[in-house]
Amino acid sequence: MVKKPEAELDTLATPADEMQGSLKALAEAVAKETSREAAEDSDLPELNTPEQIEDFALQDDYALNPQYIELVIDAADRNDGMRLRELLDALHPADVADLMGFLSEDYREQVIPWIPADALADILSELDEGIREEVVETLRPVDLAEVLQELDSDDAAAVFEDMEADQQKAVLAAMDPEDREAMVTSLAFEEETAGRLMQREVVAAPDFWDVGHTIEHMRAHGDDLPELFFDVYVISPTHKPVGAVPVSLLMRSPRATPLSAIMEPITEIEVGMDQEEVAYIFEKYHLISAPVVDAGGRLVGQITVDDIVNIIQEENREDILALAGVSDDEGRDSSVFDVVRSRLPWLCVNLLTAFMASSLISVFSNEIEKLVALAVLMPMVASIGGNSGTQALTVSVRALSSRELTTANALRTVWREVRVGWFNGSVIAAILGVVAGLVFSSPMLGITIALAVMINLTAAALAGTLVPLTLSKLDRDPAAASPIFVTMVTDCVGFFSFLGLAAIILL
Repeated sequence: MVKKPEAELDTLATPADEMQGSLKALAEAVAKETSREAAEDSDLPELNTPEQIEDFALQDDYALNPQYIELVIDAADRNDGMRLRELLDALHPADVADLMGFLSEDYREQVIPWIPADALADILSELDEGIREEVVETLRPVDLAEVLQELDSDDAAAVFEDMEADQQKAVLAAMDPEDREAMVTSLAFEEETAGRLMQREVVAAPDFWDVGHTIEHMRAHGDDLPELFFDVYVISPTHKPVGAVPVSLLMRSPRATPLSAIMEPITEIEVGMDQEEVAYIFEKYHLISAPVVDAGGRLVGQITVDDIVNIIQEENREDILALAGVSDDEGRDSSVFDVVRSRLPWLCVNLLTAFMASSLISVFSNEIEKLVALAVLMPMVASIGGNSGTQALTVSVRALSSRELTTANALRTVWREVRVGWFNGSVIAAILGVVAGLVFSSPMLGITIALAVMINLTAAALAGTLVPLTLSKLDRDPAAASPIFVTMVTDCVGFFSFLGLAAIILL
């Protein structure tokens, strides 16, 4: 069959085709006119170009403008799909993902159909897990398969694992055989390991190639290259990486230069390595990318720095939330029941430790009845100790996560924190002792509370460092459990030391 020129094909259009095209153009014109009239009738600005939309949507701190969100909601209320597409197409996928967090579930269902598959692929990988699960449930398996095939293997695996088992089977069935095999292989690795984190798309060249051969090969197979890569990995005949050539160096080198002459040393990542260990290696050696190898040392993928940034932020967020006894699962769309379920267990544990502190107070009930000032000053000792313990704990947890605190320097760190507790305690004890002595006209009471503060701040320094160290040695998360135990120590020691010294010195 001879292919006709495009001009000739245009002349063969039927009246029905022409009418359909005219109706489509008329519908688009009506939609734009309706959108324009709606904007004029409201306080919202009229934005006609992508540049105007982008400039208006983002504030100086790159946060979404609340009025832009109102524009999206307004278009959704009017079922103006063309306007929704205009508003969404102008933004970066990360900003659209941020927008989804500000919209209710009903509005998200209206917005998602107007996002093209290639753009939706980038947006899905940026969404919070809870919202992503919800969005994925609204898509057909065929559409999901198309979206996943647009993503790098690591991002595709992250989206795929959020699906229900039945949906996963349907999506796999709709995929091309090659993409289906890659997906199954990625999911075979354990969660939070380098194998799950890596992307299988990688650029590799034999060690006997030169620069010219490598560049020509990359140009000839441009469609098969990763969307983002920084290094060309040089491999041996057994497919083991022996070095890497940065793309910037490759483009600057003469074509006849052998890759083996310009390749740089590499830091290999084992496929089963924990993602926290991977992040630590990237941070320590200032890596941009690193090859991932299997048990036999063969190249199976690569990890790039953009994935590591996400891991570092995720781990830091988990530690911060754990210090407050809050689950990482809590998000903007979490229900009241989910939030209560994540927080209540830690509050119950805290209640038990509070009972322990209260039982200590009851032992000294007679002393408190004789000297009411003890009841007034007692909470101050525990509060100051609690704050000091939190300071030491926060520093220790951060040092543990960044590998700055190990068994090699544990004693030195503990001794430093104890000395800090002594110095801070001396200042606070002097101030509190003088004030208490003057207010209650009892110098001995001032001395008593000063000594109690010194003892409690010393205990706080010890607990703030030793508790997370001990939990880390027991393979427990120091950020999650440490605050409860440190608070228990500072409360108990604070009450016991103050009331005990009062019983000895004052009564």
